[in-house]
Amino acid sequence: MKLSGKEKVSYGLGAVGKDMVYMLSASYILYYYQDILGVSAIAMGIILMAARVFDAFNDPIMGIIVAKTKTKWGKFRPWLFIGTVLNAVILYIMFAAPPALDGKGLVAYAAVIYILWGVTYTMMDIPFWSMIPAFTDSGKERENLSTLARSCAGVGSAIVTIITVKCVELLGGSNERAGFKYFALIIAILFIVFEIIACVVIKEKSTVDVESPSVGDMFRSLIQNDQAMTIVIAIVLINASLYITSNLLIYFFKYDIGGAKWTDDYTLFNTFGGGMQILSMMLFFPLFRKFMSAIHVFYASFIMAVAGYLLLLVQMIIGVKSVYLYFIPAFFVFMAFGMLTVLTTVFLANTVDYGEWKNNRRDESVIFSMQTFVVKLASGVSAFIASLCLQVFNISENTDAADAVAGASSVMGLRMTMTILPIIGLLIAIFIFAKKYILTDKKLEEISKELKSRQ
Repeated sequence: MKLSGKEKVSYGLGAVGKDMVYMLSASYILYYYQDILGVSAIAMGIILMAARVFDAFNDPIMGIIVAKTKTKWGKFRPWLFIGTVLNAVILYIMFAAPPALDGKGLVAYAAVIYILWGVTYTMMDIPFWSMIPAFTDSGKERENLSTLARSCAGVGSAIVTIITVKCVELLGGSNERAGFKYFALIIAILFIVFEIIACVVIKEKSTVDVESPSVGDMFRSLIQNDQAMTIVIAIVLINASLYITSNLLIYFFKYDIGGAKWTDDYTLFNTFGGGMQILSMMLFFPLFRKFMSAIHVFYASFIMAVAGYLLLLVQMIIGVKSVYLYFIPAFFVFMAFGMLTVLTTVFLANTVDYGEWKNNRRDESVIFSMQTFVVKLASGVSAFIASLCLQVFNISENTDAADAVAGASSVMGLRMTMTILPIIGLLIAIFIFAKKYILTDKKLEEISKELKSRQ
């Protein structure tokens, strides 16, 4: 029986809701605790990095738990419901820190709640994606639903990225602390509603086995597959470079550009950047592929990203204040990262065939589990680096925009961290890729022919 439109819409809504929650936490937790509540930037950096790394190792454990679950409601939906409710509650608590807490008490609160948020998010995220084979037929239906869900997840992320700052301002006025509390409550309620719709409408039609590779399986596959190792390192460096910039972007608009309307500029910039990233995946990447190989598109994307960052740095140094002029470097940076996201997924898929050709073992599930692992690792590392920047350059709690502009060394440090470090990360990534990656179209064709001959 084919999936109904109602089932597709329900699953898409679930994807929107879960990524709205993820983006609120990923993009604004540092700003909330460091800038609004006054927690030490270095303390927040350590918390965020440790929690993300812990969360990355926690994924395989949750996968094993889900795999062994048997209930009359199915294997996945109970965990999807339980994880959603718990995560929504923790999300609200995370952005509603008690006013009485300060100092070490606030640091401990942030650490415990953030780790709990990561654990409960994994509790619902693993079954959400793992349940697809349980209610779809293999082939085109499954591929189309996966594509739809990924696209809806991107929409959820984009919505929160664009509206958060303005909604916080609307809900809390000059009190950002209150604004974040009310906004987190709204997102938490929407999250629960969307996931309940998915749980009620979607029925598990079959029992499927969930492959849950351990962390040891992941590292063994990396060691034995040099091409997978190359792409994993590239993914970490590429994502860390982008996340460093995105983590510090709100500080740049608030304390460097400044002004009473900085939230308008920040929202407008995020709208443009998010739109460009989606367009690059849906439009520019297929267009580029008509004229050049995937590897050549990869190199072109790096050139565009580096050029965009250099132009951004020049505009910062000469004191550009118009957000519209910043659209020019944003065009190159976000278009490049959109295509790099697609390409690293494609290249990682190529390493599966290579691993089978080299080691006579097809580690498909293990290799794709690593993508989530390394993205979370990159997120933790970049959050730590961003926190170091805030600490070293003394961009502290509730600094007035005028004071930040007056502190030239602080502003310059912020600018350099947002641009030079990502450029260095990208250059290291492209150097490693150029030296180690050998899976050209010709090589992949040769591997494919030999694998078929072995069958």
